[in-house]
Amino acid sequence: MDLFEELKSSRLYAQALHLYRKLARALLALDAFIDSSLYDSGERTRAFYATLAAWMDRLHVTGWRRLGVELFCEGSNLAVAGGILALFMAIPAFHDTLNDNWLKKEDLAVTFLDRYGQVVGRRGIKHDDSVPLEQMPRYLIQAVISTEDRRFFQHFGIDFFGTLRALTVNARADSVVQGGSSITQQLAKNLFLSNERTLSRKIKEAYLAFWLEGHLTKRQILQLYLDRMYMGGGTFGVQAAAQYYFGKSIRDVSLAEAAMLAGLFKAPSKYAPNVNLPAARARAADILQNIVDAGYLTEGQIYGALHNPATPIARSRDAAPDWYLDWAYDEVRKLADAHKLGADRVLTVRTALDPNLQKFADTTIEDQLRQYGHSYHVDQSAMVILDPSNGAVRTIVGGRDYGASQFNRAVDALRQPGSSFKPFVYLTALLTGKFKPSTIVVDGPVCLGNWCPHNYGGKYHGRVPLVFALAHSLNSVAVKLSIDIGEAYPVKGHNNVFEAAKRGRTRIIANARRLGITTPLPDTVSLPIGADGVNVMEMANAYATFANGGKKVAPFAATEITNSHGKVIYRHDRDTPPPKRIFDENVITELVSMMKQVVLAGTGRRAALDNIDVAGKTGTTNGYKDAWFMGYTGNYVGAIWFGNDDDTPTNRMTGGSLPAMTWHEIMAYAHQGIELKPLPGDPPPIAKTAPPTPAKTVAELGAPQRPTSLSAASIDVLGTIADWAKAAEKRQAETHGGGGYKALP
Repeated sequence: MDLFEELKSSRLYAQALHLYRKLARALLALDAFIDSSLYDSGERTRAFYATLAAWMDRLHVTGWRRLGVELFCEGSNLAVAGGILALFMAIPAFHDTLNDNWLKKEDLAVTFLDRYGQVVGRRGIKHDDSVPLEQMPRYLIQAVISTEDRRFFQHFGIDFFGTLRALTVNARADSVVQGGSSITQQLAKNLFLSNERTLSRKIKEAYLAFWLEGHLTKRQILQLYLDRMYMGGGTFGVQAAAQYYFGKSIRDVSLAEAAMLAGLFKAPSKYAPNVNLPAARARAADILQNIVDAGYLTEGQIYGALHNPATPIARSRDAAPDWYLDWAYDEVRKLADAHKLGADRVLTVRTALDPNLQKFADTTIEDQLRQYGHSYHVDQSAMVILDPSNGAVRTIVGGRDYGASQFNRAVDALRQPGSSFKPFVYLTALLTGKFKPSTIVVDGPVCLGNWCPHNYGGKYHGRVPLVFALAHSLNSVAVKLSIDIGEAYPVKGHNNVFEAAKRGRTRIIANARRLGITTPLPDTVSLPIGADGVNVMEMANAYATFANGGKKVAPFAATEITNSHGKVIYRHDRDTPPPKRIFDENVITELVSMMKQVVLAGTGRRAALDNIDVAGKTGTTNGYKDAWFMGYTGNYVGAIWFGNDDDTPTNRMTGGSLPAMTWHEIMAYAHQGIELKPLPGDPPPIAKTAPPTPAKTVAELGAPQRPTSLSAASIDVLGTIADWAKAAEKRQAETHGGGGYKALP
């Protein structure tokens, strides 16, 4: 028997064969199970589909009903997508609420002094100034709720019915008659957000309103609202407002006074009784009627208040520097958050504010807008004035009316700077070493792809010196310079005009950052002519480097801070690094010499000051939406912007028109009675003695008054009068035989 036969007859072989057959049967059973399951699943699926189809047939609609269903489905999809997008946009708002100490951060109580030590305002809530709700008159709370948010105790942060009602009323009136924000939404904006008018802010406000409702009781929300809202006259909260307008605690105000206070929440400056008493009383009458309409009081109960309206105590109508104080308060909060001020929450801050200059700037801008606003179709302006030697901010004008809008256009608004951005381009060109003010450049057509910029007026000047191109704000030259800058830093294999222009713009952006521009600067072909948004404050900061010869300074308000015990806990000159040189002084001197020609012979001639060297740059954007004048002397940098909040075009207003005119008026006043400093590269100016302050100026207690400086024409006239007087004296002496004049008593 061979080996195969032996294995086949062995026991081991029998066992293996048995196992094989068992496995084969198992695999066959598994295959049958899978086939059966798939078949059964298919049958059940077909049966389910048939049932579903039969059921869906019942829902089948045609005609106008189908259109309604389709619109509903699409609307639902859009609503879900919009909700997800809104949630994504609201995420940054919740970062401020992550810290359990979010409310305490707002509890700083700050008293602000101007540069001369006089109190100019307060911010924050003093712990002993907050009056509990139960101690406030019941009719005050009723007046506020019936006017600002009648469904306050029924909604969960947003009053959808109230918002819909306000939209309907405003649509019918074709203007903003009613506000749709609830008390909680207004508080959310006050605690966490700025006053910018954007969709993203409204979304954040809505989400934060829900968040507040989930973390605070209605009483706490109402208490914070009554303690923190702006009430006009530089006051925040009803207690401070009652003391300011009526000289008494909020506990003691009458029904008529409570109605007048409740009317301030809508527009504090418009209805402030010390500014416009008839408007304040008319508003108070509306509030009283609201109380009756809400069912809190009867007509008989408000009769006395209607016929005996409140009368405020006598107050000065001088406006508080509120935009400046808001910005200064933010600075103090950042110092406190950085643990530089200790644990004390009651602080006194001496600022760099020049009160006379602030008042003059406010008044001048308002006067200019009243006189020229209609013809130029412009209704807003913002300005910053700072000391270029150290960055001390002397003046901030954030708009026309702080009571109507607390949005600080000097700090928070991003507007295109137009040609006022070009000095950054020219500085970068000078830094390459290839250009001097006298370098000849060609003003002619230039295109980057499909984009071909044109000069104002559509004319080209051909071969011109670089200084002429800046003085006359030639757009084509600025774009060509961006290309030349890139070519000055070649990269092997990447030297076509588009890549060179991109490298040039990268250098320009880097230098703008070094100068203090912090807002995003997207790299677009139009960047060299000022197409990216910036704010007034950072532009003033950047120009300070030109005015001081190339040193970087940071704008600041707080010069000294003391705690509640009178101890100095912060001094700017001691606790911050000194200005640091970031650009070669010779390069800055060349740039300043070019920018002086803008004022002497270029687009900024209306900004020229008598007997004072001025350098600067005008800026006008496409469509005339924004107009700037950026100017500086050895003493001050002044940045001013004109435009409209709704981004509508002006009536062909350029930076060399109303902005330059207004800058001239304000800066002429700013330089009265001070020691003049030279611009970089200039010799020290000859000291001059100025005559006394005109009667128009209102002197701030403790502040040196600014005497008027004489114009060149006035000096010539006085010289002529002096010559005439000397000649007359000589003739008189000859007539009387040398007897001379007799002194007058």
